[in-house]
This record gives sequence, C-alpha cells and structure tokens, in this order.
Amino acid sequence: MEGKVQFSVPGVPDPCETWYKVFGDLKSDAIPLIVVHGGPGACHEYLLPLTDLASSMPLVFYDQIGNGLSTHLKEKNGDEEFWTPELFIDELQNLLRHLELTERRINVYGHSWGGMFTAQWAARPGAENLHRFVIASSLASMEVWRTGVTYLRKQLPDDVQKVLDQAEEDKKFDTLEYQKAVEVFYKRHLSLARPWPVKEVQAALDWFEKDSTTYGTMYGPSELYVSGSLRNWTSIPELDKINATTLLMNGVQDEAQDVAMQPFFDNIKKVKWVTLDNAAHFAHVDQREKYMQHLRAFLLP
Repeated sequence: MEGKVQFSVPGVPDPCETWYKVFGDLKSDAIPLIVVHGGPGACHEYLLPLTDLASSMPLVFYDQIGNGLSTHLKEKNGDEEFWTPELFIDELQNLLRHLELTERRINVYGHSWGGMFTAQWAARPGAENLHRFVIASSLASMEVWRTGVTYLRKQLPDDVQKVLDQAEEDKKFDTLEYQKAVEVFYKRHLSLARPWPVKEVQAALDWFEKDSTTYGTMYGPSELYVSGSLRNWTSIPELDKINATTLLMNGVQDEAQDVAMQPFFDNIKKVKWVTLDNAAHFAHVDQREKYMQHLRAFLLP
C-alpha cells in the first residue's frame, strides 16, 4: 500500500504531501516499524534493505517533506528558519495520525539525520506509544559529530586533506577536485560495499543531486563541512526523557563514530549498543545479514 497524506506547513500557502509506502498489513497484531531516512534529503530507497524484515512485521517507509516523492519546496532553499527539526517532527506525527498509529504500539528506526530528529520526538509528549526505538549511525549533537569526522578526516591522504582544506577556505565546493576528494572519504566511511557505488548509495546521492534544498540548507555542501542550520544542533538535554527501550547501531568505519553515539548511551535509560565490524555509515548494506539479525532480535517480542 502506498499513498500521500496532506501536511499543512506554516509559511506554505498550499497543503504539502508526504509520500509513504507500507510493506505488510498494518491491521495485523505485529508491531509496525516506521523507517525514517537520513540526509536530510537522502529519501527512503537506500533503506529498502530493511524490507528483509517484512515477513516478521509491517514496515512504513516515507519521504520527508522537500524530498523524493513528497512535495518539494525549492523556493525555501537557504531558509534556515523554515527547515528545522520541528518541521520534520510535526510531519512524522501527522503521518502517524493518518495511518492511525498514535494509539497503538509502534517501533521506530531512525538512520543518521532520521535518528537525530526522532530522538527529539521520542523524548517528548506524543511518543508514549513508542515501544522499541533504533538509532542507527546517528549523532547526539553536532559537536560530537564534528569530533568524530575530524578524526577520520585526519587519516585521509595528505593531498586529499589539502583539497578539502582549500575548498573550505575558498568556499568553493562545486569543483570536480573537491567532489573527488569527498568521494575518497565516502568510500571509506559512507559504505564499504563494492563495486562503488552500490545502488543504495547511488540512490541517496542521486536525490541530493536532484534537489539539494534540505541538505544544503540544513547541513552543508558535503558530509565534511557543516554550514547549515543544524551546525549547533543537539539533542543531549532531552535524551533522558526517552522511555522506550533503545538499540544503538553503527559501524567501525562509520562516519558516525562512537564519540557521536556515546551521549545516546550515556543518557537514554534503557539502551544497548551494537557496533558492526567491516561496516561504515550504510552498515545495513555493508553487513546486511548480521544487521537484520540484530534488528529482528531487538524488535520482535
């Protein structure tokens, strides 16, 4: 089942639409898993390997506002006051209401940016029906994220680091030289699957290319330079209010290094943490079978 739900957004004259797709039967007794993609703007396709779980539970995928098959808002490019985590929290809640999932138990999987704003959602009133929560390859604050990415960046070849440094100094991020330097980082810390890029990686990169409004406004020109509205973002003061049992997942080579995940572990009441060897940010692709085993074991009662 797939469809679109209207979503009224302050500052936008016409109702927007959130696209979603359900795998399985939401009317079954199994607790559904809501899959929340990263980016911002990476869209749902790169997380479709999670349909491996569809024989055990219904899954709901959706494209967040401004992206993918949902309403695009290119006229809001650069508008930092518009593109906030609150917008996406409201959209998630709107989708749950539409699917009649606010009064029954649900599980939520948030990857990267998806884990960032769902952590805030999970800590607030309105998430009382959250049963199990998965925060995958995400970050508790931009400060700890920068610490991890800086550590990884210093391990890149010297010539690559020089290109990255020069681009940041000149604020020129659209050169082929910069893109090639960023790709060196991505091959090490976005996904280890080969041949590069695998279809899941390509799907996310394609959406960034088609419409960079949300990613460019909220994050920046690449994973290595945070200049957008999320530059000072943190969820740490809210984390102790998360009551759902939580699983943290990341990869050893993940751009979401342990330092970025540690505050989740330190502050969430009921939490366990799995780090997968030979895996990067797309650990669900790099170590697909092991990844799904861990998810099944955690999500199934």
